[in-house]
This record gives sequence, C-alpha cells and structure tokens, in this order.
Amino acid sequence: MSIPRTVYKMHATGNDFVVYADPQGTLEPSADQVRWLCDRHFGVGADGVIRLAHPQDVSDLDQEAIEGCNRFGCQWFMDYRNADGSLAQMCGNGTRAITLFAQKQGLAPTMDGSSFLLGTRAGVKRIVSRGAASDVDGHVFTVNIGAWTMGALGGQMVDGGALGKSAPGTLVDMGNPHVVVLAGLGEGFARQDSEGTGVDGNGAGEHSLPDGLPGAVSTLLGKTELPDLDTLDLGRQPNAHPGLDEGQNIEFLRLESLDPQTGSGHASMRVYERGVGETLSCGTGLSASGVVLRALTGLDHWAIRVGGGVLDVDVDDQEVHLTGEARMVARVSLEDIPRGLA
Repeated sequence: MSIPRTVYKMHATGNDFVVYADPQGTLEPSADQVRWLCDRHFGVGADGVIRLAHPQDVSDLDQEAIEGCNRFGCQWFMDYRNADGSLAQMCGNGTRAITLFAQKQGLAPTMDGSSFLLGTRAGVKRIVSRGAASDVDGHVFTVNIGAWTMGALGGQMVDGGALGKSAPGTLVDMGNPHVVVLAGLGEGFARQDSEGTGVDGNGAGEHSLPDGLPGAVSTLLGKTELPDLDTLDLGRQPNAHPGLDEGQNIEFLRLESLDPQTGSGHASMRVYERGVGETLSCGTGLSASGVVLRALTGLDHWAIRVGGGVLDVDVDDQEVHLTGEARMVARVSLEDIPRGLA
C-alpha cells in the first residue's frame, strides 16, 4: 500500500478531509497512513481521508456492491476512512467535498444543475451542483443522502462521564448509525417557571415547558438532564444504551424555532463522530437530526446550524436531501513521510 506525494485539503462546513484521486487503483491507504495524514500535529490534519477510486479498486467491496455501482453507471467511488483509520459507510459532507474535488480534476460536470453519481459503502448517491457560494471559493451542492430508518423516539439513553447526566436518544440509520438527542430549547421559546416568571429556554431542569410545544418534544425534554448545548463537554465519547457493536455517531440538538405555516424549523447541532471525536459538521448526522425533528414536529424542512455553518435538510417519507457548501483549502506536497508509511 502507498499514498501519493500530493494530496489536497478540503472541507465542507468545517468537516475537513485529506483527499486524492487514484484512477489506477494503486494507492489504497493503510490504517496507519490514514492516522498519520489526519494527525493535526504530525500530519496534514483532518477528520478523515477520502480516496476517489473506481469501485473495482476498493478492496473491501464485494461483487454485489461493484455491480450495484455499474448498474447506475457510477464510475467513481468515495473510499472514506475515519481519522482513526477505520472504514466508514458514508459521509454526507464528504460527498460534497469529493464532488468539488472531482470537478476541479475534470472528472465531474461543473454546470449548475448538473449531477454526479458517486459510489459509497451506503450505496450510490447523486450530488447536484447548485452554483457558487457567497464568495468565489466555495460551491454549493445538494446530496441525496438516501433512505432512512428510525427506531422508537427516545428508545436509547445517552450518557457518559463527559456529559455527567443522561438524556433519551433516538436511533436513526442513514446508511451509517446515529443516535439523536434533543438537548434543549433556544431563546426563541419563552419558558415559564412554576410562578410564571420567564426563564431561558435551555434544558428542562425544574422549570415547566412552554405551552404549544408538540407533545413528543415536551416528553423528551421532560426526561433530559443535560446542560445547554453550548456548554456540553464532548471531549470524551458519550455512550448510548443500548449501543451498537460497531458504535454510532451521537448528535445533540437544540430546537431554535418552528414555523408550521411554512413547514420549516431551525435547530442547532453538535456531534460526536465515532472514530473521530467532536467535529464541526456531520452530513449524515444532520440528516439523521432532520429525520428526528420531523418525527417530533411534523415539519419537513430544517435549517440546522453546526460549528462550520448552516445547512438545509429536507426530509420526506423515503429520503433525505442535504444542501451545503464545500471548499478546497490547499494542494499539499508531502515532504516528510515517516519511515514505513510512504
């Protein structure tokens, strides 16, 4: 196994990646190489590594997955690895970043409205180009993240030493596993204590919830013991019970506003990604959050703020679509690859 001497640094709303193209299928990275590339002190620094390769050149794919790509006419595959070197089924932000990279390499169409088919371990995804972002450096894409399944609302419990307390979470499968926690309400929701005095909207505590909230929202918040979203300590991994053997990403949400007239809402999210830690954004986590928010409120369209910006999430009975930016940061020449990793 080897890695190229030239790689590229990309990010999609702060979820950052080391990416490179491997059209010959000779540069599949080892776990040690991925860990070194992603190291923020001794390597390039990233949440993960993406190799753009042909499906038949990805060693862990079986023949059925390769034939699935071929049926769609999908020539390119997003071989994504987490920062700890583990394989990942899917990365919503990564699909946007690698599509922008493919455009700049002349491997994907660049016209507004054009689409690019990309193989992932969670199936083939269609990414549509929406044009330039607010400045010339960024580009906006809509990704069909695909089908979702959801467990019982509040069917998991999330806790951990870093959190100190617990809260109910909801299992969502977006091709990779997530547990979504409703952690509190934003300042847009007036809260009243037992004497009718206005209090802030964060956490449940000993205060009553505001009138007019959907019943499922009130039920989950009534069982939540977490502090405000901004003060959550995600320096250590939170745990979900029951958890999955493969692990799961865990998202924490603050409901900011609801507009039933337009069928839309606003929320904020923080995420702890398995194999990485807290990241500034997670595309499949945003999608899973949209699924849970829709189940709680009946609203289909969500603008969700993460540490790296705001993304749009649209949910229907079958699929989720995610819209956001991607950017290329740098072309990097690797000069000092540690012995045994070149």
